[in-house]
Amino acid sequence: MQPEKMVTMINQIATYFETQPGTDQARLVADHINDFWEPRMREQLVAHTGAGAAGLSALAQQAVAHVRLEQVQL
Repeated sequence: MQPEKMVTMINQIATYFETQPGTDQARLVADHINDFWEPRMREQLVAHTGAGAAGLSALAQQAVAHVRLEQVQL
């Protein structure tokens, strides 16, 4: 996926969850990503964040800490 598209998508998700009650919006964003994004997309998001997180909102960046990466089974 193009990084710009990915950034737009997660920022839109974060914008939605910012309006939800409670104090754990970052976890809600991550839960959505974990439930609906395929593993390659989540890996790309984590890599993008590690490379400087260009364009990601503050909430999106916080959510990445809770994004689940698939474990490789040997």
